[in-house]
Amino acid sequence: QVQLVESGGGLVQAGGSLRLSCAASGGTFSKVLMGWFRQAPGKEREFVAAVMWTDGRAYYADSVNGRVTISRDNAKNTGYLQMNNLKPEDTAIYYCAGGGGYYYSASGNYDTWGQGTQVTVSS
Repeated sequence: QVQLVESGGGLVQAGGSLRLSCAASGGTFSKVLMGWFRQAPGKEREFVAAVMWTDGRAYYADSVNGRVTISRDNAKNTGYLQMNNLKPEDTAIYYCAGGGGYYYSASGNYDTWGQGTQVTVSS
């Protein structure tokens, strides 16, 4: 069974950048979508971005649009989330997930989840 492992989180100052990675192990990533979600303390998990694994079409939440770029490397079985101009409100645990279907921003559309990586943005 394919597992997803995130990496690249950390502590960064406001205005800084981070690149998160999501590596699929135990097999080939064969889902239609790879998505990124985040969950801040006391808040619900929210959609950040998603990419169609086959053709690279990308979708973004309004809150991060223009600051975040999602991509994937099929050969490496890995997805990426480049985050620029980070803000304190971006502080959260970031999860990658694999799934399929039309509703790319709905967490229920994803059936495979990583353990998450912490992103902390200081002001």
